Amino acid sequence: MKYFRLTFSFLALLLTGLAVAGATELYDRLIALKGVVSVEELDKGFFEERYVVMFDQPLDHKNPSKGHFEQRFVVAHAGFDRPTVIVTEGYGGARALNPRYREELSSRLGANQIFVEHRYFGESTPSPRNWDYLNAENAAADLHAVRQALAAVYPEKWIGTGVSKGGENSLIYRMYYPQDVDVTVAYVGPICFGVEDGRHEPFLERVGTAEERAAIREFQTEVLKRRKELVPLFDEYCKSKGYEFRTNIDEVFDLCVLEYPFSIWQWGTAVSVIPASDSPHQELLDHLTATVSPDYFAVSEEPSFFVQAQRELGYYGYDTAPFEGLLSIKNAKGYLPRILLPDDARRIRFSDALSRKITAFYKTNDPKVICIYGQNDPWSAAMLDTTAFDGKQNMKLIVEPGGSHRARIKTQSDEVQNQIWKTIEGWLFGI
Repeated sequence: MKYFRLTFSFLALLLTGLAVAGATELYDRLIALKGVVSVEELDKGFFEERYVVMFDQPLDHKNPSKGHFEQRFVVAHAGFDRPTVIVTEGYGGARALNPRYREELSSRLGANQIFVEHRYFGESTPSPRNWDYLNAENAAADLHAVRQALAAVYPEKWIGTGVSKGGENSLIYRMYYPQDVDVTVAYVGPICFGVEDGRHEPFLERVGTAEERAAIREFQTEVLKRRKELVPLFDEYCKSKGYEFRTNIDEVFDLCVLEYPFSIWQWGTAVSVIPASDSPHQELLDHLTATVSPDYFAVSEEPSFFVQAQRELGYYGYDTAPFEGLLSIKNAKGYLPRILLPDDARRIRFSDALSRKITAFYKTNDPKVICIYGQNDPWSAAMLDTTAFDGKQNMKLIVEPGGSHRARIKTQSDEVQNQIWKTIEGWLFGI
């Protein structure tokens, strides 16, 4: 038995030695970084190498004694002498594991890509899940810690970027740590001033053309008029999917109908796909659930986004006045904390301190930042205060005509794309 143990130990040592001998310079440098718990190789995809890294982070960066958790980030390597894009993701990081995933900035610039999963999402969720430490300041400090750890590995210029909540996150990160990145490209990132901000509802009353808005309103009205026939079908659909809600099925149905125009405009869905008012019940319902999936209002195992919205990121409300007498609810006030928050987050109260801090920072500073929004995207109702760009040499605001939440550099006109890339490459390379 003793001989077997010695032989096994020798074999393990030999295999370990072979693994180390086959490791790359990047792997060796990553595994040696302070705070790195593990490094796992991924399919290299479009890059030279790719790894998923688990990284030790304090729950509270101001008081590390409160405990720690592991945060996931993905390193996609183009070269030690290349610039680096840090993706300030607002949600989970599973999509970054896909070998075909690459942001347009890293593709165009031939840059390294560091994708950081947001705390309290995916594999970066602390256990136990104490909501006290889920705030923007801690999330920005997470990004700063990753940036500092990788500074010696990637010494060239850095670009911060994110989409939607990740876009807002990139602006917050730049505010807290102005020197961490040289350039920020924030896509469709809203800055809301309340849990029901109040700017989205009037935005939906003037977006697009009068004919498009009328078609949307007609569909909503028709669906609500048929609630006696549609709600049982809707209930059956939700049960078949296993959805559970914190309210009754009639209210969930109402909320899906109220959410409908926001979703249509957010994703740039053509009104031409809206079924005619005399379409069969099932056709109307299929279109509604395809446009607004009821699971949006269902009990979720990962409610972290709504906790953040309730605490400091804010959200939007619904105008119920046009549908008086057709809804099962009087109004939709307070729907987010009542329906979308877990019980252990109900005590959280909103503060607009963060949104005001962001606005003040960008009004009084001029970092190299490009904000891109879509003209028809309801989130653009809460875009970064446009006066923050007035008279600035560096800060740029791009609003894509007719654009949606899918607005990117590549969706702009050729002329605007060329201007954006010329600006970015000038900032990074002096060309």
